[in-house]
Amino acid sequence: MPDRPLISVVFVSRRRADHDDEYGEMAERMEILVREQPGFVDLVSVRDPVTRRGITVAYFEDEASVAAWKANPEHAEAQRLGVADFYESYDVTVAEVRRQYGFPANR
Repeated sequence: MPDRPLISVVFVSRRRADHDDEYGEMAERMEILVREQPGFVDLVSVRDPVTRRGITVAYFEDEASVAAWKANPEHAEAQRLGVADFYESYDVTVAEVRRQYGFPANR
């Protein structure tokens, strides 16, 4: 991670029990697309298959990069489908990351 502050977008969701194939395709496409987004830094995503609850954290260089990602037409369509078909609920938190550290140091 860079040694300057970043912006994180934290997406916590609970998936519906249907539309698994369509969701999987859309999720794969969104990961490819966000990685191509100018200002994108990193992405971490996990989901519990039992509770269907998941969390995705995307890191960006600045607020303008986050805004551009939110406005991306393909991402906007994925958001629409998420509300209509894929999610029971979700929450989005946008935050500034001031520091990050971990173990081992050379991950």
